[in-house]
Amino acid sequence: MVKLTRIYTKGGDKGETSLGRGERVAKHDLRVEAYGTTDEANAVIGLARAAIERTVRDDALRAPVDDMLKRIQNDLFDLGADLCTIEGKAGEQALRMLPSQTERLEKEIDAMNAELAPLTSFILPGGSEAAAWLHLARTVTRRAERCMTALAAEQPVSAEAIKYINRLSDHLFVLSRKLNDNGGSDVLWVPGANR
Repeated sequence: MVKLTRIYTKGGDKGETSLGRGERVAKHDLRVEAYGTTDEANAVIGLARAAIERTVRDDALRAPVDDMLKRIQNDLFDLGADLCTIEGKAGEQALRMLPSQTERLEKEIDAMNAELAPLTSFILPGGSEAAAWLHLARTVTRRAERCMTALAAEQPVSAEAIKYINRLSDHLFVLSRKLNDNGGSDVLWVPGANR
């Protein structure tokens, strides 16, 4: 279990930070960028949850959606722990993303998608406030995925971590549609509409 007794350590004052096993790296290291961007996605999901709490009146919708997002936020901390511990150096005690976490996302995507209106165009981020926050979380998640694949081109990265982040962006997209009246309030792209 994590126990934080001090919030600032002054250890990063020279532009370095520690990874999971204490290795010192530059704060702009690709690994730090990858887990930092997952943390950013997590923060945006927190904003989405606050918007959902404030704006979604239907308890039958709000509660399960909040439960999904709460689990995802916890998973993103697991993902950060996975990314900050270099694969192959940590031994058996490293916290790694599991296939069951990705599979849970896939099951939730399939269940939500079965209730949605079919897509007839690309969707512009928007509709409800909660959906707009989820679209922002989706784009930050895609950036995290780009950071992770750039890191994987140079250093070991858990394959399951990359699968999870890929499915997460899909999950957030489908969930945004669910919160837009099952796709009924989606804002559709009209190619060339303003020419």
